[in-house]
Amino acid sequence: MSATSVQSSREGFIDCFNLHSKNDTPLSHIVYGPENPSHESVFGFLLQELRFATPTTPRPQVIVTPLDETHIQSAIHCAKKHGLEMRIRSGGHDFEGASYISKEPFVILDLFKLNSIIIDVENATAWVQSGATLGELYYEISKKSRTLAFPAGYWSTVGVGGHLSGGGYGALLRKYGLASDNVIDAKFIDVDGKILDRKSMGEDLFWALKGAGGGNFGVIVAFKIKLVAVPEKVTVFKVSRTLEQSATKLVHKWQDVAPSVHEDLTMALRIKNVNSSQAGKQTISVGFESLFLGGADRLLSLMQEKFPELGLVREECSEMSWIQSVVELADIYPAGAPPEVLLNKTAAPKQYTKQKADYVEKPISVEGIEGLWKVFFEIGPESGAMHWTPCGGRMAETPESETPYPHRAGNIFMIYEAVYWNEKDGAVSQRHIDWVRKLYKYMTPFVAKNPRSSYFNYRDYDLGINSKGKTSYEEASVWGVNYFKDNFKRLAEVKAMVDPDDFFRSEQTIPPLSGECSTSLGI
Repeated sequence: MSATSVQSSREGFIDCFNLHSKNDTPLSHIVYGPENPSHESVFGFLLQELRFATPTTPRPQVIVTPLDETHIQSAIHCAKKHGLEMRIRSGGHDFEGASYISKEPFVILDLFKLNSIIIDVENATAWVQSGATLGELYYEISKKSRTLAFPAGYWSTVGVGGHLSGGGYGALLRKYGLASDNVIDAKFIDVDGKILDRKSMGEDLFWALKGAGGGNFGVIVAFKIKLVAVPEKVTVFKVSRTLEQSATKLVHKWQDVAPSVHEDLTMALRIKNVNSSQAGKQTISVGFESLFLGGADRLLSLMQEKFPELGLVREECSEMSWIQSVVELADIYPAGAPPEVLLNKTAAPKQYTKQKADYVEKPISVEGIEGLWKVFFEIGPESGAMHWTPCGGRMAETPESETPYPHRAGNIFMIYEAVYWNEKDGAVSQRHIDWVRKLYKYMTPFVAKNPRSSYFNYRDYDLGINSKGKTSYEEASVWGVNYFKDNFKRLAEVKAMVDPDDFFRSEQTIPPLSGECSTSLGI
């Protein structure tokens, strides 16, 4: 599209939106074109990944920050009419920038102003709009009840829309499953601008939105979620062990304990390389970060029985409310910070990063763990990181086909692999990205195979991307089966049903599958 055509499409979109939108709010507070002085600040407000905060990063022709459903309907209609692609952003944490970047002229539908949360304590449910953050949701729940919670992510600045529609895991994973497992209804706007709920959209589309929503099928305006029970007091411990403190043996033992221990305990690992006490040398620090749904005495008894090697003592355990545990385990707030910090949408540090994901089905040997440390020592201290999150409990009880998220029974833990750096220099960036790819390659013998599983919310373009224009089901399967396994075909059939012309598309969106292969939904 020529520069003249792009300008014409942008101006046409804005005129179209103005014509179709009915609101007392000035258009300049909803629609931000390049001529609007706030265009760049709105684009960067929720952009978390500094790799995409460069002058050469493609900018949207228009950013729309809807205040109600009619603005979303108008944006979809006008983008289609004027040949602009659409990206949907709720929190800005997409690891590859898919929610706010396109190589083609595009519009961002930025949902952050749609952040209403309505808690129904009596029925233990809530309606939450997609533009709310997890922190805002957690805080609102805590204001209404000390014994209700929601099982979602650690990182409190993540947007509800992307997190819940892609799965969503956190410290309540083993007790209550994924965030998406606890979604019971949704408000959704399709490619034709129709507003649908669970009943009117049908169970196939509702199923797809609970693990593969992320911009694939339309716009999720809000979710109705089921809240879960927690005790008034929970216990948190965060202890670290280095190689000099038998970290290797502890990590090896953890693989047996963490996925099989009582589901009231989620004990995650945070692995990084740090400077050792010996000048010029590095060591490995392994953080055991845990939430236990109960008191410290019961926790200590359980740990003494199942994992005495860790040597956990009462002084390392802190009893607190569930909402305070959210603050403590987020790892972005000062110790003892009040719950109000969860309301800050921009509390998370913006960084240069590259991330990957894996799932593990069998314990890694001591030799394999020792080899992993050698890979860590090839990058600077505090640069590399791995988070190991145990499965088991509720996750092992849920069938793979229950939602699009298939990584259930048979997986003992999942891995988040990452590298961080602070310099925007291209050579520095490439060195760090090469390192995390080497780490990923090293893990190949130890992780799930055929396919090598990954997590949709940890989007990774190294797995493959769609070609420009129409993408075939076979081409997209190269990356799709990593995220969704056998569920990928059913998702492509749902796509053909609700968005047959593939308006909602990006480098990793599910293409419509139609024709002779599409039989399971009666398409």
